[in-house]
Amino acid sequence: MRVLIANDKFKGSLTASEAGQAIITGLPSWIETDFCPIADGGEGFTETMLAALGGGRITIDTVDALHRPIKAHYGITETGLAVMEMASASGFEQIAPDDRDLLNSSTYGTGLMIRHAAAQAQVERILLGIGGSATNDGGAGMADALGCLFLDSEEDCLLSTPLGLEKLAIIDRDQLISLPPIDIACDVDNPLLGPHGATAIFSPQKGASVKDQKYLEHYLSQLVQVSGSQEISERAGAGAAGGLGFGAMLFLGATLHSGFELVSEALNLGKKIASADLVITGEGSLDAQSLSGKGPIGVARLAQELGKPVIAIAGQISPEVRQSGLFEQYGALTDFNLPLDELISEASTLLTRKVRELSDLPPILREA
Repeated sequence: MRVLIANDKFKGSLTASEAGQAIITGLPSWIETDFCPIADGGEGFTETMLAALGGGRITIDTVDALHRPIKAHYGITETGLAVMEMASASGFEQIAPDDRDLLNSSTYGTGLMIRHAAAQAQVERILLGIGGSATNDGGAGMADALGCLFLDSEEDCLLSTPLGLEKLAIIDRDQLISLPPIDIACDVDNPLLGPHGATAIFSPQKGASVKDQKYLEHYLSQLVQVSGSQEISERAGAGAAGGLGFGAMLFLGATLHSGFELVSEALNLGKKIASADLVITGEGSLDAQSLSGKGPIGVARLAQELGKPVIAIAGQISPEVRQSGLFEQYGALTDFNLPLDELISEASTLLTRKVRELSDLPPILREA
């Protein structure tokens, strides 16, 4: 009997590998397991892709979303593909909760990482994962690091943060550096603006107040107006990573792709699912946003196409996901009714317990 465990990270507590091992520990010992950690563009994307494609890791000096010096990393494969994730430089987990400030945060550090990769002679293409951001700047900071100028009506340079660009009147792209083709791995399909856009959907999770959200939506609208890019702002994925999807398309001519599909192809996930009798997937939170393109939902849909049953194991699972018809069974750590800090600190042990406690597993797992 063969079970494929293909899960993403449990953000804030476990990497995809750690979570997968905890799930495996909870399965009956007689079951044969195949473990394939996944990512969809956020944290862990670089390591997942390098594990599949091969290549070396490079560590560089850059800045975090608040422009403080940090180390970040990306990888270069033997075929000349630079693989990176914006979360390594401009990620949410890089900023302590009390320091989070979307109005003064930017993707400048991600731009420095792209700039470094573009200067490497062997790099022929760049693949950037854009999940897990601590920003809502529409990619302006990234563009600034790559040579774009943001000016007021007097043609004075402005700081490329949402608050710094309050008087934005001119965008000068003449000094943008030469870049190889850039592909973006994106895990959501939201547009830039409106009720389903970057600010409305994602900024509250990053600490934005109602007042902040009003300003940020105005700022992004102004960025669209000054750049004359209404059509780009409406594309699926433009709102990803606080609008970095929009900025990558506008300033870099990048192409957006489903992060899960890129990872799935690199990992040959379809073949692994086809060889399994059952698939277990999950991540920290499975909710309405997950249905827009997150990795575990991609796993479930692919398994459904191949006629394989799927179990979801997650920190929490929303009603929308439970009613999606994608899963044979669910297990959520919130079922234990423990305080959040305990759910996070004991996630590994609780995952193992949850797998063992599922009462109505498919018959395949009850055949001793």
